Amino acid sequence: MLRRLSPGSLIALCIGWVCIVNPACTTSRDYTASIVQTSRAGDKASEKPSISFTSENTSRLPVIQLNPGHTYQEIIGFGGSFTESSAHVLKSLSEEKRDEVLHAYFSHDEAAYSLTRTHMGSCDFSLSNYTYANTPGDSNLSDFSIKEDRDDLIPLIRDAAAVEGADFRIIASPWTAPPWMKENNDWNGGSLLPEYYDTWALFFCRYIEEYGKAGIPIWAVTTLNEPLGNSEQWESMIFTPAQMARFVRSNLGPRFIENSIDARILIYDQNRDHLEEWAGAILGDPKAAAYVWGTAVHWYSSTYEWYPETLTRVHEQFPGKKLLHTEGCIDSEVPVWRDDDWYWRPEATDWGYDWALKEDKHLHPKYVPVYRYARDIIGGLNSYLTGWIDWNIVLDDGGGPNHAENWCIAPVIARPETDEVYYTPLYYVMRHFSRYIRPGAVRIGVDNGTKGLMVTAVRNPGGEIVVVILNQAERGERFALELDSHFAEMSIPASALQTIIIE
Repeated sequence: MLRRLSPGSLIALCIGWVCIVNPACTTSRDYTASIVQTSRAGDKASEKPSISFTSENTSRLPVIQLNPGHTYQEIIGFGGSFTESSAHVLKSLSEEKRDEVLHAYFSHDEAAYSLTRTHMGSCDFSLSNYTYANTPGDSNLSDFSIKEDRDDLIPLIRDAAAVEGADFRIIASPWTAPPWMKENNDWNGGSLLPEYYDTWALFFCRYIEEYGKAGIPIWAVTTLNEPLGNSEQWESMIFTPAQMARFVRSNLGPRFIENSIDARILIYDQNRDHLEEWAGAILGDPKAAAYVWGTAVHWYSSTYEWYPETLTRVHEQFPGKKLLHTEGCIDSEVPVWRDDDWYWRPEATDWGYDWALKEDKHLHPKYVPVYRYARDIIGGLNSYLTGWIDWNIVLDDGGGPNHAENWCIAPVIARPETDEVYYTPLYYVMRHFSRYIRPGAVRIGVDNGTKGLMVTAVRNPGGEIVVVILNQAERGERFALELDSHFAEMSIPASALQTIIIE
């Protein structure tokens, strides 16, 4: 039986910003927007004057309308990666400078990184090849030891966790199994021998257990970094989608249950251009999918394309499984030292600029490093990514150390010989997302009425609305921001990134 509602009852059914009964109802709440800005003109996560909302839109400006009633994926977090290279560089700095960098990344009042990644065994950003199991044929891994990590990587992670207010999760990824488990008996390339599938699953368990004993809980693992390989230039191992499905279904998943391992499993862990094939093969296998939390992706297949259609299709096909970006960096570049403007110009090139196949060259033009980061994060969030992890947190000014001579840029660059640290504009771009979009946030709807701005928005667990806006144009733009029929006239300068926090 339906009951007639009084006007007072109608108002009572307005919950938060969503009116359940009468869509036209409004709240009398006054909103204030705090603004943080990074720009080519010199802003570095600079706080700008706050702006208040009004109940009327008196301007004719284009409107960015926020729709908190339309919700999408939950956000897991943002951050960077602990590598042996980063640990070595930071260890080479004075204690004061090392602490400064860790504070800048992990303090709650700085970048506040909440999601990180590290490598299981060596990777290209290690000082040399190493593994935790060195005895050929030792299927029980009786000599398993993480001693290689105790001098540098483990102290780095512990010290980061000890920063006041630090609160982050760790994802661990192997680049390869020990050579003796592979058909080519080499660090680079090759496939896992069938007789060692279960031993390799046990390797994951032992790693998680030993790191736990060292006081470092592992929140998740990826099954293998870049299973399509890297032309055998550094540590790698080849998996096909069918082989990875088999490994998860018959070995890794059951081993985790048998050993009471409480860590999530992410599949794939490579570029988005092949995502659909891998997700279909593994998540489309019900027995394998039962053990899988989500799918990890990288960005190296293009310097400008974030593959929104691909990400969205995979989300729609497997809505219960998460999508997470686990690696991206300005690759194949030696860092540019103390030249902020370089990071705002289309000067950078990537591996594909020189080496991609002719039919793929168009995906790898010169690009603006700041835009590559901001575009990929905003576009990725709008296409169902649940978080975004950068690669090395720190490198030296030569782009290493790196035993494979695979030089790259990190958001923070150091010169140990002079005890100097350079926070590139990329650090401030990451901070725009990591500090203000917190774990547990939910992406909300945005109706973007502007022509040139990229926009994403979330509602944090504390209730505040966070909007991130990128202007790639060489001129500023004015717009009106609308929330629940309240309006704020705003502007963003040329070549700038803004984070707007509405309370």
